[in-house]
Formats: sequence, structure tokens, C-alpha cells
Amino acid sequence: MAKLSQAYETILILNTKLGDDGIQTLVEKFKKLIEDHATLESVDEWGKRRLAYEIEDETDGYYVLFNFTSEPSFPAELDRIYKITDGVMRSLIIAKD
Repeated sequence: MAKLSQAYETILILNTKLGDDGIQTLVEKFKKLIEDHATLESVDEWGKRRLAYEIEDETDGYYVLFNFTSEPSFPAELDRIYKITDGVMRSLIIAKD
């Protein structure tokens, strides 16, 4: 049976206290992780933005949007890694139609 691929997008909000180097390190880490387990379509760094509400006493976050195609089991693993990575304030993974 062939594995079915699904299109996803994921948005990350990284803590700006990481500094430019720390942010780029995390962006590269997740970019490589996605490339290793999926087909990365695009990376869109929105940069530093004001948050709608404070998260962890922070008012700003660094936003990154990834679009990728993978088998359905990968997003759960990606979400697990987001949750255990210091510096990731919020993340969301959405399956696209």
C-alpha cells in the first residue's frame, strides 16, 4: 500500500530573547528536520512581530511559516519536538486541502 502524502503548513513563534543567532539556529534546525522527513515547499520568515497577547511575559515573537508535504504521521512528531524545544513559544500545524 502506498503512503499518502498530505500538504501541511506550520507556524512557529520563537522567543526573541534567543537573539538573532539563536533564532536562526532554531529556524535551521526545524528546516532540516522537515527536509529529513518531508518535502519542504517553502520557508517564510515573517520576522519579529507584536503578539496579540503576552506569552511568557513577552510582547514580541519571531514568526516563521513552513509549508511542507509529508505522510500523516510526521506532523505529530514535529509537534512533539516543538513542545520540548526551548525558545518555541507557540506552534500550530494545519493540514491543507
